[in-house]
Formats: sequence, C-alpha cells, structure tokens
Amino acid sequence: MNYHIIHVGDSKEKYWTDAFAEYEKRLGGALHDHPIKPVKLPENCSEALITAALEKEAEAIREKLKKISPTGSGLKKIALCIEGKQLSSEELSKKFDGWKNDGITDAAFVIGSSFGLSENLKNACEKLSMSKMTFPHQMARVILSEQIYRAECISAGAKYHK
Repeated sequence: MNYHIIHVGDSKEKYWTDAFAEYEKRLGGALHDHPIKPVKLPENCSEALITAALEKEAEAIREKLKKISPTGSGLKKIALCIEGKQLSSEELSKKFDGWKNDGITDAAFVIGSSFGLSENLKNACEKLSMSKMTFPHQMARVILSEQIYRAECISAGAKYHK
C-alpha cells in the first residue's frame, strides 16, 4: 500500500525533513509527502475568516487527493483531528491489513494547519487522532510516518516493534 501524508504548511527545518526522509527510506518508496500552502491570515482574525481559510485549504487538499487517485477508487482518506479515534500501534496495523484486504491501494492522511481542517473535509474522511495533545504539523508528520513504519513492521512480524 502507498501512504500519502498531506499536510498544511512547510517543513523547512532540516531535522524534520531528515527524520521524515528516514521513514521514506525505510518504507521503500511507499511513503509520499504532499505539502499544501497555508492560507495567510491576519492576527486576531474572525471565525468567519478562519472558516473561509480552512475551506480554501480543503480545496487544495481535495486537488491533491484527486492527483493521488483520480477516480477515488482504492483510496482511503483519513483526517488527523482531535475528535478522531485513537488507536494503538497494533490496532493501526490491523486497520492497514483490513484496508489492504478490502482493495485499498492508497491511504491519504491529512494534517491541517494550526486552525485544523474544515468540517466538510473531516466529514468526508475517516477520523483518526494521534493524541489528545496538539503537535505542530512537522512533528505530527514525523510521528505519523514512524507509526506507519511500525504498523508495517507489526504486520510483517519484524523485530522493530518490540
């Protein structure tokens, strides 16, 4: 299965790009990075402006999803959000195995900006939460890539998970 991480914001710091690159290497080309430019907002902006920005970012995310799978066939969309379900590494591995058995060839994980993701986008996805805590998208991207690698190791019976 191919794993796609779509995230709003750039990862300019070398330590984040190096950490992500390590899991790209370990997953042998099955992990793909898709950054989305965030909508610039003024400080102390209104909820209406935030909602409009999230919808604009959601449109860019939908475009990325169409490039990953033009028909949507074989694509699982997962929004990382606080209200999503929390899974153990073993449960995530079982979920991936189930998706593969169901013919899913691509899993696209979506990480929002500091304001999150649009409600419309979240409602079109399965919702997953990494934690009740909040992480910057750069860190979430690395943690998620490690968990994808760990889940694959669990499925393969590799020692990495121990």
